[in-house]
Amino acid sequence: MREGEGLASLDAALGHRFADPGLLEQAVTHASLPGGAGSGDYERLEFLGDRVLGLVIADLLYRRFPGESEGPLAKRFAALVSGDCLARVAASIGLGRHLRLSRGEEETGGRANAGLLADCCEAVIGALYLDGGLPAAAAFIARHWEGPIEADLAPPQDPRTALQEWAQARGLKLPAYETVQEAGPPHDPTFVVRVAVAGFPPAEGSARSKRAAATAAAGALLQHLLDRRG
Repeated sequence: MREGEGLASLDAALGHRFADPGLLEQAVTHASLPGGAGSGDYERLEFLGDRVLGLVIADLLYRRFPGESEGPLAKRFAALVSGDCLARVAASIGLGRHLRLSRGEEETGGRANAGLLADCCEAVIGALYLDGGLPAAAAFIARHWEGPIEADLAPPQDPRTALQEWAQARGLKLPAYETVQEAGPPHDPTFVVRVAVAGFPPAEGSARSKRAAATAAAGALLQHLLDRRG
């Protein structure tokens, strides 16, 4: 078993000195560690952090885009709380270096696993909330989500919706999705989903949920179709 790097530098990256360092340690502890499963790992904190992130992002969007209706705001929200966005934030603060993983997770590239990084990022937000209250968590979120919020002032479109609209505009049948693989342990599954549009080669996407895998597959196929100038 290999431990992640010391947590002092992570404190600095988070902009918060933990009064209870055990909370941060729990937030970066994978369930695969001996004794990690249950209250000793990140999963309970992930549950809390997900809700805190949602509240803060909703508030930021409500204030940043006062003229937008619920629909565009919901699209922005979905993109900003997505696993992809969380994984990018996790990478930006070097979270992978601090993860506490079993040897097996270490050897299979757990420190670079986007799904794991996203989950632990939510857990870190939960830990910030418990240790420093909403102000500590909100300050971290506002700082690290400012770039994504400002990067694209047009509301993002879900790839599955975009792919469906692409097919409908050309009189084609709706995209067909199929789960072609389920792998990994129950606490860390991986799904592979294939999507096809009649007359074109299918594409696949993988993620830790079927929904996210379908989204990844749709994005891959849509990019291929657009590259063909279709």
